[in-house]
Amino acid sequence: MQQIQEAFVSLPFCLPKPSMQPVGGRTLVNLPTFYEATWPDDGDCLAPGETSEAMQLLSWSIEFRAAERSYWYDFGDGENSGWTKSAGGIYPDGDIRHTYSDVGKVRVHIDATLTGSYRVDGGEWQDIDTVADLQDEPEVPYEVVEAKNRLVS
Repeated sequence: MQQIQEAFVSLPFCLPKPSMQPVGGRTLVNLPTFYEATWPDDGDCLAPGETSEAMQLLSWSIEFRAAERSYWYDFGDGENSGWTKSAGGIYPDGDIRHTYSDVGKVRVHIDATLTGSYRVDGGEWQDIDTVADLQDEPEVPYEVVEAKNRLVS
């Protein structure tokens, strides 16, 4: 089992990238911003819900299926979400939200952990009792601006 767990954590996992709303790389002070973890779909890495190519481990053929475990959203202003099982979502139903109180440029990123399941020689899927703690997830620049209104006659 230890070899299966070691093989799982060494898989080429994709790295989640934060997607924010409002879109366009900017939000307003005092406006709730919505966050979502997005996973690349380029085929070169393994994202949650995807199954790996079979690999030989001793005399068995092993496949892995990745699954989301937890996320930590770093909003770039010293605030974070803490660990959550939510991948977030878009307005109005997304449950990962943050409201910035100061203008400026921030760098948003998501720390993620994955778990999953495995099967031997095409058999039944079994949960794997290990966690892959992803490293070096990308940061996304985001600007917090202030809208100023004035009345003119």
